[in-house]
Amino acid sequence: MRHYRFLLPIAMLFVTVLLISNTVSAKLLQLGPFTIAGGIILFPISYIFGDILTEVYGYRASRKIIWFGFAAQIIMSISYWIVQLLPAPVFWTNQSAYELILGAVPRIVAASIIAFLVGEFANSYVLSRMKIWSNGKHLWMRTIGSTLVGEGVDSALFVMIAFAGTFPWPALFTVFISGYILKVAYEVIITPITYIVVRKLKHAEQVDVYDRDISYNPFKLNDTDSIHV
Repeated sequence: MRHYRFLLPIAMLFVTVLLISNTVSAKLLQLGPFTIAGGIILFPISYIFGDILTEVYGYRASRKIIWFGFAAQIIMSISYWIVQLLPAPVFWTNQSAYELILGAVPRIVAASIIAFLVGEFANSYVLSRMKIWSNGKHLWMRTIGSTLVGEGVDSALFVMIAFAGTFPWPALFTVFISGYILKVAYEVIITPITYIVVRKLKHAEQVDVYDRDISYNPFKLNDTDSIHV
């Protein structure tokens, strides 16, 4: 794959949004009838970045960046956990506050990482395939359609892995559907901005990748497949 001017900055923003979203999710928010984690303020943007990456640079580029995001989440979680375990000086009295906000809860961490990985790959795959089927037309249909699938998988996996057995099923469904509706609404509202960014990137990079004759295996990270522009 040739060098692209904006691929690295977009990848860095993607990973940054992902890490911040996980950290601020320690606080719950009440937005009208919705009770949601603070991460919803930023996390849907990671799916918008995923749409942009796949639409402009193709599935293979987004596949690598999704794995970078996965690795960054693991490093962040391990770092929080190690710092939590290391001894603090006697005059530092904020251990309980640190554990409350940044303390590693293995089940929540596992839920977040697994849901992200599966959801992002589902999102990227659906958008890539829809681009082929539509011959590159109707971007709004691809971004919203892929988000419906990706965010659905992400939200369902996270709620099930993180909270199954700890809350009644009706409560789990309420948490799932609240987050899902808001995430999809986020995508719909920001679609005009996505159009502008995609158009400018394609023009600046002189690229518009169609993922024909490639492997969608998420574990295949080599670049031996041909590129169709």
